[in-house]
Amino acid sequence: MMEDFVTFTIPKQKTIALIAHDGKKQELIDWCAENQEILRNHFLCGTGTTARLVAERTGLPVKAYNSGPLGGDQQIGAKIVEGKINFIIFFSDPLEAQPHDPDVKALLRIAQVYDIPMANNKATADFLIRSSLMNQEYDHKVINFNKKISERVSRING
Repeated sequence: MMEDFVTFTIPKQKTIALIAHDGKKQELIDWCAENQEILRNHFLCGTGTTARLVAERTGLPVKAYNSGPLGGDQQIGAKIVEGKINFIIFFSDPLEAQPHDPDVKALLRIAQVYDIPMANNKATADFLIRSSLMNQEYDHKVINFNKKISERVSRING
């Protein structure tokens, strides 16, 4: 019988996605500059303009995906599903409407489904980045989706 949960390991060297809405880009750049000694120990990626600006202004290597409105949020979500991104710093702007809000919500949902650590503001990012768990592997349990699908099929087939 399949287990209800599967265990995933977030490695010691994390892959961190950096994302920021336009009104929060400078705040994220400043935060990355303040924390570059810690961030240097991890792999960084991000959505288009944010990745480029963080790399240019901090000297940190950041792999760039597409801009958020052009599918970058979806690319990062896909990498979470593939197990290739395991940490998100997303400085979102709660005071501005975002034209790609459904994409943002999909990214946040997939991060929750896969139990990915995620900061959506500076205070949370500060707490996460300074956690002792940043310097070690971390095992976490995620719902066994294969079992859930199998159970649904069994109910349908009666």
